Amino acid sequence: MNRRTLLAAGAGHATLRPVRAEGVTRTVAGAEITLEIDGTGPDGFTERVWRWVGQSARAAQVYYGRFPVPAVYVHVILQGRAGVGGGQTFSGELPLIRMRLGPQTDDETLLKRDWVLVHEMVHLAFPWMDLKNNWMAEGLAVYVEPIARLQAGDLRRETVWGDFAEMMPRGQPSPGDRGFDVTVNWGRTYWGGAIFCLLADVRIHQQTEGRMGLQTALRAINARRDFRHYWDFRETLAIGDEATGTSVLIGQYEDMRLDAKPADLDALWADLGVRVGDGTATFDEGARLAAIRRAIERPKS
Repeated sequence: MNRRTLLAAGAGHATLRPVRAEGVTRTVAGAEITLEIDGTGPDGFTERVWRWVGQSARAAQVYYGRFPVPAVYVHVILQGRAGVGGGQTFSGELPLIRMRLGPQTDDETLLKRDWVLVHEMVHLAFPWMDLKNNWMAEGLAVYVEPIARLQAGDLRRETVWGDFAEMMPRGQPSPGDRGFDVTVNWGRTYWGGAIFCLLADVRIHQQTEGRMGLQTALRAINARRDFRHYWDFRETLAIGDEATGTSVLIGQYEDMRLDAKPADLDALWADLGVRVGDGTATFDEGARLAAIRRAIERPKS
């Protein structure tokens, strides 16, 4: 499944958590992860699923410096023949991630091509809040997931920036659109939210002379709140700004929450040294903001 089918496949997060009663628990990436598989797969399939869960959890751990919550319940529903279907994350004291998976899905698909489970795990790191701010939750998951996989060594940077350059234009406001808290549609929610995150990441790096970025802010937010808790949106952003010593998140939100503000993505790619042609990204390491791009890519201690 590619990112164009994200919403149609049901990827996202929710606030009502169905109760699950059965599963096997292992300590993975420093967290207690309980896995329940509904359905029957071929011999060895359960361990294949555990490898997938473990690799995804470690990507989230690398980005946030820890797995976002102490424990999570992963409910995998087997349906169809092969491939990863949609996912959904439910809040609660024990958060639940529900995934749909074909029992013939191979390691290549799970370990090298899937992005959906990491996307869902990123949701765990941010508090749940009013639906009008859902664009931030989904935009974060779209933006952080590939960077987390890159930092964990599971994805190539050419893929990360190539996908961003191809897909982010879908998040630009259309004629008649307003700001993020007013206009709600697929592009603005997922890829518009991702644009917001990229702009914030670049601006935080610029204002801190490369010492900190959005990752610093998100780690600080996750240290105090996660998807088990409801919290006010502005207060959440304020935690991130306090951690970076900037006002980027609050300032950018106030600027973009009611009014449509298209980003000059072509200029941004040029400044970051990202060139995309024939579906392949190449890099100009002498570009004005190339050092910021490399800082975004680099794993943090």
